[in-house]
Amino acid sequence: MTSTDVRTEAEDSGPSGYAAARLRLLQEGARSGPPRRAALAELTDDWLTGLFDAGADKLRGISLVAVGGYGRGELSPRSDLDLLLLHDGSADPGAVASLADRIWYPVWDLGLDLDHSVRTPAEARKVAGEDLKVQLGLLDARHLAGDLGLTAGLRTAVLADWRNQAPKRLPELQELCAERAERQGELQFLLEPDLKEARGGLRDATALRAVAASWLADAPREGLADARRRLLDVRDALHLATGRATDRLSLQEQDQVAAELGLLDADTLLRQVYEAARVVSYASDVTWREVGRVLRSRAVRPRLRAMLGGGKPTAERSPLAEGVVEQDGEVVLARAARPDRDPVLPLRAAAAAAQAGLPLSLHAVRRMAAGVRPLPTPWPAEAREQLVTLLGSGPSTIEVWEALEAEGLITRLLPDWERVRCRPQRNAVHIWTVDRHLIETAVRAAEFTRRVHRPDLLLVSALLHDIGKGWPGDHSVAGEIIARDVAARIGFDRSDVAVLATLVRHHLLLVETATRRDLEDPATVRSVAEAVGSQGTLELLHALTEADALATGPAAWSSWRASLVADLVKRVSAVLAGDTPEEPEAVAPTAEQERLAIEAARTGGPVLALRAQTEPPTEEPSGDPEPLGVELLIAVPDQEGVLPAVAGVLAMHRLTVRTAELRALDLPDGVSGSVLLLDWRVAAEYGSLPQAARLRADLVRALDGSLDIAGRLAERDAAYPRRRGIVAPPARVSVAAAASRLATVIEVRAHDAPGLLHRIGRALEEAQVRVRSAHVSTLGANAVDAFYVTGAEGAPLPGEQAASVARALEDTLRE
Repeated sequence: MTSTDVRTEAEDSGPSGYAAARLRLLQEGARSGPPRRAALAELTDDWLTGLFDAGADKLRGISLVAVGGYGRGELSPRSDLDLLLLHDGSADPGAVASLADRIWYPVWDLGLDLDHSVRTPAEARKVAGEDLKVQLGLLDARHLAGDLGLTAGLRTAVLADWRNQAPKRLPELQELCAERAERQGELQFLLEPDLKEARGGLRDATALRAVAASWLADAPREGLADARRRLLDVRDALHLATGRATDRLSLQEQDQVAAELGLLDADTLLRQVYEAARVVSYASDVTWREVGRVLRSRAVRPRLRAMLGGGKPTAERSPLAEGVVEQDGEVVLARAARPDRDPVLPLRAAAAAAQAGLPLSLHAVRRMAAGVRPLPTPWPAEAREQLVTLLGSGPSTIEVWEALEAEGLITRLLPDWERVRCRPQRNAVHIWTVDRHLIETAVRAAEFTRRVHRPDLLLVSALLHDIGKGWPGDHSVAGEIIARDVAARIGFDRSDVAVLATLVRHHLLLVETATRRDLEDPATVRSVAEAVGSQGTLELLHALTEADALATGPAAWSSWRASLVADLVKRVSAVLAGDTPEEPEAVAPTAEQERLAIEAARTGGPVLALRAQTEPPTEEPSGDPEPLGVELLIAVPDQEGVLPAVAGVLAMHRLTVRTAELRALDLPDGVSGSVLLLDWRVAAEYGSLPQAARLRADLVRALDGSLDIAGRLAERDAAYPRRRGIVAPPARVSVAAAASRLATVIEVRAHDAPGLLHRIGRALEEAQVRVRSAHVSTLGANAVDAFYVTGAEGAPLPGEQAASVARALEDTLRE
C-alpha cells in the first residue's frame, strides 16, 4: 500500500481510519527510519487537517500549527503530538474553544499523548519569552491548516525574538543542558541510557539546532545529521519493541531493539548509540565554546574599538610549542605550521593543549586530520615523549583526547584503538566504555607519577592495560600481545617493551591475589614474585593497580582493598629482595581470642565480640582514620555446620562478609574440648550493626537446628518484588592449581545474592571438607570467593576429590 493509499484510507474513515492506517504504516517492514517518520507525520497532518477543516468552516484568522518534534516532522511510533491552535483574537472565544475540542478529543480517544495550547501570536510570544522550552518548540513551528499568513507571521516573529534575545537566552539554554546532563548522565557511557535526556542525546541535538537558528554560532555539521538519525532510529525501534512512549533503553529491551534494527546483538546496538552520542556531545562542546567566545568578544569589542580609534582588533596569539599557539582561549596552529611535513604535530599540539588546560580548536584538529603525514615506525623520540606528556597532563587530557578522537586521529596513531572505541562494558562496577576507561586510568596514573621511577611506562601501561578487550578470550593475554606490538611501534626499547607487556598481562594480579588468596601462604607470595620479576615492575604494577581500580568506579576500590594490596606488595618486595618466605607457624592466639575460646569451651556455646577497625590517617593534612569494617570474633565448640550457620546468621542480619578465617585453637592445659575460632571482617549492608547479643542468640539457634536460615532468607527474598533485568550467567567453580601447599583452593564465581556464602558453606560441609580460610570479594553484582579447604586430616585434597567437590558445589549453586 502506498502513502497515498494510506492517507486516503485515513481521510475516508475518520479517526478509526487514521488508527488503522497508522497501524498499517508501523507494521510495514520495508519502511523504517526517516521515510517512516516522514510518512507518519504526513499521515497525521492529513488527519488533523481534516479535523480542523470540519470544525473551522466559518472561522477566519485561525490556524493549526505543529511545534517541537512534530513540527520537525520527526514522529516516532509513540511520540506525543505538540499542537498549537493559533488565532488572531477576532473569532468568538466559544467557537475557538469548540474547535479546539473537536481536535483534541479525537486525539485523546486514540490514546495518543497530546501537548496542546490555544493562543494568539502575542500570547505565544509572551509565553515563549517566559519559558525557554516553549520558545524552543516554537522555533520548529510548522503550518498544518487554516490561515497560512498567521502561522508565517508567528514564525517570523519568534525567530526574530530568538535572534535578538540570543545573548541572554543562549546562556540559559546552556545552563539547562548542563543541569539535564548532571541529572541524566552521559549517553555515551550509560548501560541503560535515556536517548532523549542524557548528555549527547536528542535534546542536545535539538539545542544545537536552536543555536544555529540564533545566527550567533553553528555546530560542526560533519556526522551530526547521521548521529541524530541513528538516535531517532533507535528510539523508533524502542517504541515498537515496548509499545510504550519511552526513551529509556533498558537492558531487557536491548536485544529486541537490536533485532528490530537488524543488528547483530545488544552490544552492537549500544556501540552505535555511543558513537552517535559522542558526535553530539563533541559538537555541543565545540558549539558552546564558540558561543562563549562570540559573547565575550561582543562584550569587549566596543571598548577595544574606542581604544583603537575604531580599528578592527587583532586577536592575540601566544606561542605554546613549535607550530602551536594559543588564541582566544583555544589552541590553534601557527601560521607557519605545516602538518604535511610535521608528523609529530598532532601529538605536540595535543600535549601543549593538555598541559595548558586549553581545548584544541576544531579548525586545528581538522587541519591536522586532513593533511598530516603518518608517523614512521618506530616513532621518533619526540613523538613518544609528546604522547607521555599528553597522558600525564591529568584531567585536561580527556577533552584533548576526545577532540583527536572525533576526527579519527587516535586510530591513525594507534590502529588497535578501533576495537575498544565506544565498546560497552556490561559490568555494574565499570562506569565507562573501554576506551574512556583507558583514558581515565591514565588520568589517575598521572597522580602517581611521583611514586615510580619510570612514569612513562606507568602512563603508557595505563593507556594499554585493557586494549585486549576488543579481542576474544582473556583480555589480559590478548592485551599482552597487542602491548608488545604497540610499545615497539612507538619506540620503546626491548627491555621497556617487556616491562609494558608484563604490566598489561598482570594488571589484575595484585588485586585478585590480595582479595582471593591467603597472603600468609608462601606459595601465594612466591607466585606473584615470579610473575612480576623485579622490584621496578612491582612498583609500576602497584601504581597501575590503584589507577585502574579508581578509574573503574566507586565499587572497585576501597581502603580495605588498598590495605590488602599494600600488604601483598610488601611481602612480594621482600621476596624479590632475596628474602625467603617461611612456612607459616601456628599463630599464638591473642589474649582476647584465648578468653573467648575458654568461655566457649566452658559454656558449650558460641561466644562473640564485635570490634570496629580503622585505617591510620593518611599523610595528607586532612587525612582522618577511615573505617575498614568491623572485626567479628567468634569462638564456638568444634562441630559440624559452623561455616553455613555463621554465614546464614550474618546474611539474615544484612551483614556483608569481606574476609573470613577459620582455625582450630589449642586450649590451655586444664581446659578440655576443641574450639573453632572465626575471625571475620564484616560491614553493614545498610543501617547500623546489630547488637552482639542478638547475633549470638540467633547463632545458638542456628547451631542447634531450631532456626531455619534457608527458610528465613527465602521469605525475605519473596517479600521484595522481582524486577526484570539481565539474566546472570551461571555460577562457575574451579580448583586453583598449585595455589597453595597447605590446602586446596576452590574458587567460586557467582552472582552475589543474600545467603550465597551460607549456601556455599552448607555445600562444603556436605562434601565433608574443612574450610581453613575464606577470602570473599564482591565486585558490583559479582562475587568471587576463594576457599582454602582440607580433608579431615588437615591435608590438601587429592586431585580427583578436589574436582569432585568443585563440581558438586557448582551444581548446588546452579540450582
